[in-house]
Parts: sequence; structure tokens; C-alpha cells
Amino acid sequence: MIGLVALLSASCEPSAAPVPVLELGAIELALPPGTQSPNLAVGADGRALLTWLEAGEGDHTSVRFAVREAAGWSEPRTIRSSDHLFANWADFPSSVEMSDGTVAAHWLEKTADATYAYHVMVSLSSDDGATWTEPARVHDDESPTEHGFVSMVPWGDGAAIAWLDGQAMQVPETYGGEGSGHDEGGIRGAMSARFRTLAPDGTLGPEVLLDDRTCECCQTSLAQVSDGLVAAYRDRSEDEIRDIAVVRGAGEAWSEPTHVSQDEWEIPGCPVNGPQLSADGQALAAAWYTGAGGQPQAYVAFSQDGGATFADRIRIDEGVPLGRLDIELLDDGSAIVVWLEASDEAGRVLARRVTATGEMGTPIVVSNTSGERASGFPRLVRVADELVLAWTLPGETGGVRTRSIAISD
Repeated sequence: MIGLVALLSASCEPSAAPVPVLELGAIELALPPGTQSPNLAVGADGRALLTWLEAGEGDHTSVRFAVREAAGWSEPRTIRSSDHLFANWADFPSSVEMSDGTVAAHWLEKTADATYAYHVMVSLSSDDGATWTEPARVHDDESPTEHGFVSMVPWGDGAAIAWLDGQAMQVPETYGGEGSGHDEGGIRGAMSARFRTLAPDGTLGPEVLLDDRTCECCQTSLAQVSDGLVAAYRDRSEDEIRDIAVVRGAGEAWSEPTHVSQDEWEIPGCPVNGPQLSADGQALAAAWYTGAGGQPQAYVAFSQDGGATFADRIRIDEGVPLGRLDIELLDDGSAIVVWLEASDEAGRVLARRVTATGEMGTPIVVSNTSGERASGFPRLVRVADELVLAWTLPGETGGVRTRSIAISD
């Protein structure tokens, strides 16, 4: 282990509960240059599942998969390899393991020459990724428009899926050049958030509309609480206020959207910075980025009633966050949050503990990185008494990296 950092709460009373000690581990997995966009999930038996994109020759791209067992990471396996995959720094593949061990993986596949014409595809494996079923489209809509920013979690015997759906949008084919983030100029219609279930045999449940007007290209998040599911996404009002919203429900019955916090961020384009959720019973933690008031800020908010209400937001950044957050709850009700923070050199992946009462530990530097889009989004999952992190180091000597943080008393 390369370091031991105690993330202490503000309370020093003898009766206070033990404060978790976080021990940052060495790099476990260093994938080669050309790998990017990692994502993590926790399997039915507590394993960590990793997906990522791997560039080949020309436009050829592969969706890859590995499992973290007690002995370490498995050999990478290929889920899908094609010249038609949509590889994006912010909209990346994911996987989920169902209760019977079936693994579902999703990715994005181009359907036309337009920049934002791609569909969400899913495939299943019953042998830990050695073989995969023929790809199937997740959504009913077949139009050559944008569909992506998927979240998947185990649900019942299968999985629950949420995504952003652009079937009501009209995007000019010339739109979306270098540096474009769905900013103003050219897009008509609204992005929507939708939901459906996936069974182990590949059967899709009814498609449900969660919100008919959302931000166009911020990640969604799903979490399972005691009484159902919570979906989070960046909303979009008629006045271009783009704060974080949640809906609660399951199946075809969902609540009306409510906001986690009234940030009042008015922005006429998508900031490409979505929320993340973590749940344990009815406890729920949300993490997100905002630029309200022209100031970059990163926040966490806690809920004790499954997302029906949230306590006041807690700012967790060091002054110049780039956002790209993820979060995991701990047994004591506190959470570990990771994000990208700008620095004089470039950027850093930071992690810190925060409690529901606003007490925070000193940030851990997980890795130095770049502030560029190529550095992607760090991802975080909890596996028993440790956390597993994945991120991308850009550049000719970079690639996807993973390491762990052990949790003890």
C-alpha cells in the first residue's frame, strides 16, 4: 500500500462512532494506450465489473469487459467490435449483473452519418463475458437521433435501465463539430428521459417516459432504495435552468420530477456533467456539478427517505472543480465522493469523505491527470470493505487505470 489517510469527522468526543480509515492501494490494472471511458459495477456476488472502450485501426472500436476476482482482474474480453461504435468521452458503455449471474452490457452504435445519430444496444452473457448474445436495441424509437447516457442497476430478477432519448429532437447534420457540447444554435425539440426493465432472457419491459424535457448530454443515474428506484438527471426548464432532478418509482408508475437542490444554473447549452447516486436502504446520496453564478462548484446532498426529500447541499470541492463526480455510501451513513479538480499543472482525481452533517475529510489525490475531455469521468464502486476506482490517463503513455481504497475502523 502506498499511503494511509484517516478521513476524520469534526467530532472528537469519546462516544463518537469510529471514523473510517481509508488506505489507498497501488495501481491494480493499467490498460494500454487507446483505452478510455471506463465504467464500474458491482456483481451479484460482490465482484467488480469493468467495461471500457478500446481503439483499433481507423474507426474500429471495441467494447471490452473484465471482472475483478479475489486473485485480481481477469483477462479482458470483447463484448462488441465494430467500425460503427460511437466512442465518446462522456457517454460510455456499462454493465450490470443480474441475480442469476447473467451479465448485460450496453454500448452506443451509429445508425446514420449524422454526428448525433446513434442507438443504445445491449447484449447478454451467461458465461462471464466469454460469449455474448446478438445485440438488441434498448429503445423502441428507430429514428436516426441521439440515444444514450444510460444507467443500469439490478432490479428484481433482471435489470432496470434509464437513458436519454432524442426522438423528439431535430439536429442538423452539420451540427456537432469539434468542441460542441449541444450548445445553442440548431437543435429543435427536447431530449427526454425514459425507463424500462430487462429480463435475463433479453425480454424488455414497457418503455416509460420519465421526463419529456431534459438536458441533452449529461449522464443519468439509477439507484435502488428500499421501496423502489430513484433516477437522477439534469433537468431543463423553458428558461434554460438546468438543475438536478430526481423521479422515484418502479415499473410504469413514477413520481413527478423534483429537484435535489435549487441551484438556479441558467445555461443555454449542455455542460456534459451529470449527477450520480448511491443508496443503502432508504439512505441516498447524490453528487453533482453546477456553474450557477459563473462559479464552478461540486456538491453532495443526503436523503433519508429514498429521495423524497434532500437535506441542504454540501460543497465538497477545493475551489476549481471540473466536476465529473461519483459517490458511494459507507456503512456509517457518510459517503466517499470522487471528482476532477483543476490545478496549476493540469488536473487531479480527488476523493474525500463527507458526512450527512457536512463534516469533511482531507482530500486524497487518487491520480494526477489532465483537465481535457480525454481524461473522461472517474468511476467508483464499493465492494465489501473497499472501494474500487477507475479513470483514464490521456496521452500516448496513458490508458485506463484502476486502484482500490480499503476501508477499516
